[in-house]
Amino acid sequence: MKSTNALPFPQNDRDWRRVLERTRVWPMVDPFRGLFHEAPRPAAVLVPVLQREGQWHLLFIQRAHHDHDPHSGQVSFPGGRHEDADGSFVETALRETHEEIGLPPSKVVVWGSLPTVRTASNYLVFPVVGRVPWPFPFRPAPYEVDHIFTVPLAWLARPENLTVHWRSAGSRAIPVFYFQPYEGRVIWGATARVVLLLLAALNVLDPALRAHLVPGHASGTSSPVPKGDPP
Repeated sequence: MKSTNALPFPQNDRDWRRVLERTRVWPMVDPFRGLFHEAPRPAAVLVPVLQREGQWHLLFIQRAHHDHDPHSGQVSFPGGRHEDADGSFVETALRETHEEIGLPPSKVVVWGSLPTVRTASNYLVFPVVGRVPWPFPFRPAPYEVDHIFTVPLAWLARPENLTVHWRSAGSRAIPVFYFQPYEGRVIWGATARVVLLLLAALNVLDPALRAHLVPGHASGTSSPVPKGDPP
């Protein structure tokens, strides 16, 4: 497994903030533009970054299993729907993170945010990026979270660990991103798209993937990235 020293990752809070500041001019990512008649519902997630064994990692949750829940068992970042009482999307992300994994807002060093991402379930997700402590006595909410785990950023940045699948939507094809299983868990869909936005901000995203991150490219575009049906 690669060390973070092998890739140009920021090493302190100031540098991380500078990286994320550059994304403020990036447009929202809406692979489903024109496919919904209703306005998207606002939501926010925390993209938790931590140092573990000398490497930068991202923290993910695996959602609890519930019958008839389309997101049951999926891997995601902690987060949820924006409530009217929330003063900002940052507050939404921190509140939901506290509720889902027991991490108080005071323990999160917020660095910035990434472009908003529209999801297949018609949420407009505001990704907040921040540093969280490790180790920490996380308390996953039993009804909401089955497992908390981390993945090294260096592993996520390796192009061989990602696959692009194409899904028909009306008259066009939409790229859906799947990471290879990491310790038996698959990061895909909107969560994978947020990860790729972070890698793009860090300037470590493989050039072959950049064309697929923002929709508008034909599914027949040649690329060394594998394409096919989901596993």
